[in-house]
Amino acid sequence: MSLPPCPNCSSEYVYKDQSNLVCPECAYEWNPTQDAIEAEASAVRDVNGNKLEQGDKVTIIKDLKVKGSSSVVKIGAKGVIKRVTVAKDHQLDCKIEGWGEILITAKYVKKASAI
Repeated sequence: MSLPPCPNCSSEYVYKDQSNLVCPECAYEWNPTQDAIEAEASAVRDVNGNKLEQGDKVTIIKDLKVKGSSSVVKIGAKGVIKRVTVAKDHQLDCKIEGWGEILITAKYVKKASAI
């Protein structure tokens, strides 16, 4: 059984102690299952519950007013996610066709289906 390297110092000499993994070189202890649960909980999801990641193609599901402009991003506009953040208001930095790069809240997009 191969254990992952230490996330703190990248040492390969890791051993298991009950449910935790321990690094003997830097004395760092972590629970790999807890880390996976926390990463899943902090994932950014679209309106349908699909996990969004960098490079995913998305479609706007609602007309969105653009701050500082009288223009509107129309429903059905397509874009590509350039960066995903775990912020409260605007989680996605997208490049939208005909608009350029704008910040969008994840609840106003859906993941584009692969054809």
